[in-house]
Amino acid sequence: MARPVVGIIGNMYLIDGQYAVHAAGLTNSEAVASVTDCLPMLVPADPSVMPVDELIEICDGFLLTGGRPNIHPEEYGEVATKEYGEFDRARDALTLPLIRSCVERGQPFLGICRGFQEVNVAMGGTLYPEIRDLPGRMNHRMPPDGTLNEKFALRHKVILKEGSIFHCLFGAREVTTNTLHGQGIKKPGKRIIVEGHASDGTPEAIRVAQAPGFTLSVQWHPEWNASRDAVSRPLFEAFGDAVRAWRSGTQQRPFRRAG
Repeated sequence: MARPVVGIIGNMYLIDGQYAVHAAGLTNSEAVASVTDCLPMLVPADPSVMPVDELIEICDGFLLTGGRPNIHPEEYGEVATKEYGEFDRARDALTLPLIRSCVERGQPFLGICRGFQEVNVAMGGTLYPEIRDLPGRMNHRMPPDGTLNEKFALRHKVILKEGSIFHCLFGAREVTTNTLHGQGIKKPGKRIIVEGHASDGTPEAIRVAQAPGFTLSVQWHPEWNASRDAVSRPLFEAFGDAVRAWRSGTQQRPFRRAG
């Protein structure tokens, strides 16, 4: 029997500044295939070619990936400035309604970096354009120099809420993660529960309250070294369990708790 299908949300890129492609990092597919034990399927992030109502019938769960373009601030009622960087309006048009549909259906998703931010915006939240410009905040961006291993190295602590789903999942109140993002949550969306913060107060781990399915999302990049990292592996394994539960019709998510 075929494995459950996880739709990996892609990003639009230009090759040589001209040829448009949809792509997602190889580590996303590797994490889905090897740790969740599901079948990865790249999703073109454009509802004109991949309508949401058809997509949710094809896939059993979704990996909301990171990406260089940011969510357009018009999606949360703010005006775009150069601080907000590049945008991908087609991805906005696909992921935001997709997230809301999954929340209500109980269909599982795992949000990563931009995907984490998409979950917050989809639920009515807002974002800061640049975390490092805020008083008392550290620079959460990818280091400009070094190898990929150096850029994705574990760099800061995330403190988890006592008794939270993430606390139960990782078996610790404090974990060490990488960090490669410029933006971050300003106002949590309706039903967004922040269960983990960096030491500077930046939200790093969230879920959607009273959702029937798996809605865990993180601001870091757990797909990097997912099969060996002590934090990444249980997160992807729990996501895989939720995807299989959806496929079987049980729609159960691990670590269910009130709220």
